[in-house]
Amino acid sequence: MTRAVLRWLLAAFYFVAGVIHIARPAPFLTIMPGWVPAPEAVVLWTGVAETLGGIGLVQGACLPLRRAAGWGLALYALCVWPANVNHFALDMARPDGGLGLVYHVPRMIAQPVIIWLALWVAGCLPLRRAAA
Repeated sequence: MTRAVLRWLLAAFYFVAGVIHIARPAPFLTIMPGWVPAPEAVVLWTGVAETLGGIGLVQGACLPLRRAAGWGLALYALCVWPANVNHFALDMARPDGGLGLVYHVPRMIAQPVIIWLALWVAGCLPLRRAAA
């Protein structure tokens, strides 16, 4: 039950985030590291990936599709981590400290948790059982 609820919540989060990436790319472009080529295209395609990944997570009848979505979203979260680190650095360099450590530190800690969660809710990782 918990896994299913978290799967739907994560799917909704990724779906909404994907739509926002596509509809309003400007904030995402400002945190893109300078070494990323074609930043507009990257933001667009990350939005597409999030949207499709969210849809894939809720596929109940097609476990292989759900697992592919889990692996894809985990990889996605790993690949966008540099943008989050860049955002942290840019923000902290601002005279006012930007959003501050209260925002950025939990975000950095959450990234590996989101990677694990995408894999777990999609059924890519086993549910641990207590030893008998």
